[in-house]
Amino acid sequence: MNDQIDPRGPQFAAALTTVVLAVVLLLAPGPWATGLLAAQALVFATGALRGISHTPYSWLFRTLVKPRLAAPDHLEDPAPPRFAQGVGLAFAVLGLVGFGTGLDLLGLVATGFALAAALLNAAFGFCLGCELYLLIRRAGVGRPAASH
Repeated sequence: MNDQIDPRGPQFAAALTTVVLAVVLLLAPGPWATGLLAAQALVFATGALRGISHTPYSWLFRTLVKPRLAAPDHLEDPAPPRFAQGVGLAFAVLGLVGFGTGLDLLGLVATGFALAAALLNAAFGFCLGCELYLLIRRAGVGRPAASH
């Protein structure tokens, strides 16, 4: 497959996401937290809808980080990280709904879940959304039915 990605890119993006979401939790509830969470939701939406290589975090990785690194030892399918961006988007939207409706606990918990997932990826290279994607695929969800 020619659209394989450098796995260090999503891990770099997860590190940036970790910082953004941690700042959201430090500032929450309030307009700055909501604005930052909305910005992160846009990043997630771009990654989920257009592909992770179209996010600003990916641009930063390609422009500032990747030129300073050796070639990756392997490349990966972009579908699992793209799915993970959709999961992140769902939590970010849930957080925005919470903060926007005065249900601050909902906003904090949803943002905290997204932060925990991003931190796992950034620190350990373990992508929860990617693993969920693989479990769903193994279960046969989303595959066309076999004709008899």
